[in-house]
Amino acid sequence: MNDNQDTNTAAPAQQSKLIGLAPLMRKAFAGVDMKPQGMELIAHAEKYPNDANAMMDLATTLLLLGHRDTALATQMEALKLQPLYSVPSVHETKIRLLALMTDGDLMANTPLEFLVEDSDIALDLLYVGAGIPAIEQLPEHDVLFVAVGEADDKHELLLDLQALADNWPRPVINAPERITHLGRDGACALLQTGEGIEMPTSIRIDRPTLEKLGSGEIEISSLLPGDDFPIIVRPLGSHAGHGLRKVASPEDIPDYLQAVPSDEFYVARFVDYRSADGQFRKYRIILIDGKPFISHMGISKHWMIHYLNAGMTESQEKRDEEKRFMENFDTDFVPRHLTAFAEITQRLGLDYVGIDCGETRDGKLLIFEVDSDMIVHAMDPVDMFPYKQEPMKKLFAAFRDMLLKAMATAPAA
Repeated sequence: MNDNQDTNTAAPAQQSKLIGLAPLMRKAFAGVDMKPQGMELIAHAEKYPNDANAMMDLATTLLLLGHRDTALATQMEALKLQPLYSVPSVHETKIRLLALMTDGDLMANTPLEFLVEDSDIALDLLYVGAGIPAIEQLPEHDVLFVAVGEADDKHELLLDLQALADNWPRPVINAPERITHLGRDGACALLQTGEGIEMPTSIRIDRPTLEKLGSGEIEISSLLPGDDFPIIVRPLGSHAGHGLRKVASPEDIPDYLQAVPSDEFYVARFVDYRSADGQFRKYRIILIDGKPFISHMGISKHWMIHYLNAGMTESQEKRDEEKRFMENFDTDFVPRHLTAFAEITQRLGLDYVGIDCGETRDGKLLIFEVDSDMIVHAMDPVDMFPYKQEPMKKLFAAFRDMLLKAMATAPAA
C-alpha cells in the first residue's frame, strides 16, 4: 500500500429520508431560492456519498435550478446506488402503489407524487433502464403504474416492460406499449380522424429537409398534403415551448434553423384557434379511466400558451373566467366534447393520460399534445386561486378511485 494512501476509504454510512419531488417543487413554485437547498445537499453528498436519497434530492434540486446535465449525472449516480425510492402515505396506508420510472428530467415520468399528496396511498418509485441495477425483490404492492413517459430513447424499454406487464401478478395501469404511441406523429395518426377532433397532421423531418423547405427546393404540400404556411416547427423531444415557433413562410426557416441547432423536427399546420374576443384559450385535461378532469385553463393574446406565461396571476379577469370554466366544466365543456373524449380514450387505450387542447372556431376539440407524464398539481396559492382546490380534489379522488377499481379486479391471493 502507498504510504500516502488514506487507509480509511470506507464512506460514512448515512441514509436520509427522501424529501421528494413534490415538496421540492412546491418550494421552487413558491419562489423560494433553491440555491441554499442545493448547497446543503451538495455538502451532505460530499460527506455521505452513499446516501442515495440525498443524492436523488440533489438531482431534483439541480433540475429545478436549470442545471440539467449535472442533474442527470447526479441522478444516475443515485440510481446506481439505489433504484428504489419510497414516498410514505400521510394517512394510514390503504393503497400500495408501485411505479415504474426511468432516468431523465422532470418530464421523463408521470409525476405521481403530486397525485398522492396528503393521501392514504404509499408510493414506491422503482427506476428501470440502461445502467440502472435491478433489485432482488419487488416491494409489496397492490397496483403497478407504468410512469415511464414517451420518448424516442425509451421505446425499447417500454416494449420490454410490456412483456413484463403481460404477466404481472398485480393490476397494471397504463400498458407500456400504448405509451409508445404518444409521440406527436403517432398520436396524430391515431386521433386526427376521430369524430369531434381536430389535430393537424404532424410529421418528423430532418434538418436537411427543413433546409430544402426553406430554400424552396421542396414545397410544404409535399410534406403536409393539402396544408400550407404558416406552420408550427419544434425540435424533436422538446417540451414547454422550447424551440417552438410559428413559421409564416419559407423565407423564415433559415433564421429559425440558425437559432435552433437540432437535427430533427416536428412540423404541422398552424391552426388559428382565437376566440371571438381575440384571446387564445388552452386547457389541460386529464382522462382518468375515460373520464375528463380539468387541471387548468390558460388565457393569452399569444397563440403559444403555457400557464406560467399566460399572465393568470396578474389578471383577476382571467382568473374569474378560469373559475367559471372550472365550475361549469362538467356541465358545459364535457358534454360538448363527450364524443371526442370517448374517441381519445378508445384510440389511445390508456387508463391515465393528459391532453393539452383548445377549441376550433367550429367547435371541435383541438389537440396540441397527449401525454401520460403531464404535471397536474395543487401548488397554486390558495389566496389567489381558491377555486382550484375543489377541481383538483376531484381529480386526485378519481385517481385514487381508479387504483381501488384496479385492486378490485385482482385475483384473490
